[in-house]
Amino acid sequence: AQYDIVARLVDAARGSGARILLGGNPDDGRPGYFYPTTLVADIDNDNPLVAEEQFGPAMPIIRYSTVDEAIAKANALDVGLGASVWSSDPAAARDVAARLEAGTVWINKHGAVDPRIPFGGAKQSGYGLEFGAEGLKALGVPQIING
Repeated sequence: AQYDIVARLVDAARGSGARILLGGNPDDGRPGYFYPTTLVADIDNDNPLVAEEQFGPAMPIIRYSTVDEAIAKANALDVGLGASVWSSDPAAARDVAARLEAGTVWINKHGAVDPRIPFGGAKQSGYGLEFGAEGLKALGVPQIING
């Protein structure tokens, strides 16, 4: 099902005029459901490949002129599970990270999750926190046992 979601989003991006720089053409004749790493340029911020959480190997590349514009575009989305900031200037990267509305913001990496630290999303992303007491409390239902 996830393969179909990613394929639909990439095909819709292509259909809207976005440019596929890499990938985007899975070999449906091969076994398994492996979508190739795909880079998509010339895409609008409101395109579903950008605006929806697709959980696949398709990366939209969005143009911006200033850091403030990039932050505004990121924060305008209804989702915010995770974000990453890439920079050779650690102080500048921390400043940008502090302004992003996302559950986790990594600097010069992406997706590194430490199971000792609870994590979760922001806005319409996720169902609370994972890997911690907060997550258990959010998902757990108290039971009253008579007896």
